Amino acid sequence: MATLKSRTNGSNRDYVYQIIKEQIINWQLKPGTKVSEKEIGNQLNVSRTPVREAFLKLAQEELIGIFPQSGTIISKIDLNLVEEGRFVREHIERAVVREACHRLDDEHLFQLETNVTMQELCVEKESYQRLFDLDGQFHRILFHGCNKIKTWYMVSQMNSHFDRVRMLRLASNPDWNVVVNQHKALFERISEKNAEEAEKLMSSHLKLINFEKEQLKEKYPSYFI
Repeated sequence: MATLKSRTNGSNRDYVYQIIKEQIINWQLKPGTKVSEKEIGNQLNVSRTPVREAFLKLAQEELIGIFPQSGTIISKIDLNLVEEGRFVREHIERAVVREACHRLDDEHLFQLETNVTMQELCVEKESYQRLFDLDGQFHRILFHGCNKIKTWYMVSQMNSHFDRVRMLRLASNPDWNVVVNQHKALFERISEKNAEEAEKLMSSHLKLINFEKEQLKEKYPSYFI
């Protein structure tokens, strides 16, 4: 298991938690994969205590299951959790994007425009993992520009299963222009300060997964509950 993130200030528990969570969402660790405290500790050069603490935190988000007889196993995707995370994001982000139409300054608008340009480059270069990261950054900019960054972190905690499906969708469906064009349209409506249309677009954008999650479950039945 490759380490993709350098260690920054913070606890070893949070370091291990972020590494494993990213690898679950990025499908480097697939549902049903067994992981062990000892193996992870050796790979990340930490003791077993922070690994155990990270496992407990991941279990609270239902990303892993800890079973005394079977060990620690990467959880399958629960579509009920996907829908709950999507529901929360839709209703909060509709309010955020409406506020963004009136609050975002030139710097945040420039960040959004740059982000969309980079997304278009990802489509050209066929880099779905980078596109996934930019997708998240696009939405984070909206929260940051509205001084709602703590709300963003709260929402993110609930969206692990939703994010796994989003990543799987990008990996299995090369038609990424749908996602990029929606972000581009959102940027345009925000720039125009058209709050009503921006809110409608955000709702449609976050409902996109509803049309694809059952198809993904049929295609990858072993990944879902």
